Amino acid sequence: MVTLAQRIEELRTEKGLTRPALSIALGLPRNAVEKFETGRQTPTKEQQEKIAGYFGVSLFYLRGESDDPTRQESWMTAALSGVVEDEPPVVHRPRPQPKAAPAPSGGQQGALVASFLQNKAFQDTVRAMVLETLRTKEGQELLAQIVRKEINRQA
Repeated sequence: MVTLAQRIEELRTEKGLTRPALSIALGLPRNAVEKFETGRQTPTKEQQEKIAGYFGVSLFYLRGESDDPTRQESWMTAALSGVVEDEPPVVHRPRPQPKAAPAPSGGQQGALVASFLQNKAFQDTVRAMVLETLRTKEGQELLAQIVRKEINRQA
């Protein structure tokens, strides 16, 4: 399981930032990121939200509770942005999943979440909920707008 400290360090190094530079970019004391990465201090919920927002990842990903960095509002906004008449639809393709989920064991919340998301019964439940929602009047209107947009784009 990836820890919050490890994830912060990973995201920071991917961006090529030093610890002090990230602290300054986040509006935190100069040595705050060093304390977070070494585990001497845990960021507050607000600080975690600020860090996740800066890197454009979900809080679940930042905390090591998920391997998917996608923020919920990102995929929801993108899914609806295809309905706007001036914009092409945005298609999100699922990230490749690991072949086998690690077995959850005491304290491994990330593994638990990963195995839960790969559970067929859970996937079927989510699929049924989405289909049920799309069958509503609002869902039908949204689908009709998307289909019209796609037909116009292909014409």
